[in-house]
Amino acid sequence: MTVRSQARGQRTGAPLERDVHLSSAVITPRWYTIEQVAVMLGYGLTKTKYLVHSGRIRSVKDGGSRRILPEWVDDYIRQRVEDQSA
Repeated sequence: MTVRSQARGQRTGAPLERDVHLSSAVITPRWYTIEQVAVMLGYGLTKTKYLVHSGRIRSVKDGGSRRILPEWVDDYIRQRVEDQSA
């Protein structure tokens, strides 16, 4: 998407036209909150907190919050599938 914007030249004060390109880039989170993981897994917040605090889903402490890397969510899912297969 291209948007026309107008700015004023610094020396002359005359309007300048320039194209500003806006992209619709998707930003992928580097880590998730417990709430985000609960939504991703379709679990309630209480169950997800339990899984995190019991260590079944790995997490790191970041200030007063817990953060979970995407691969740790994948590890949990993989482990659940393996447990069901055994």
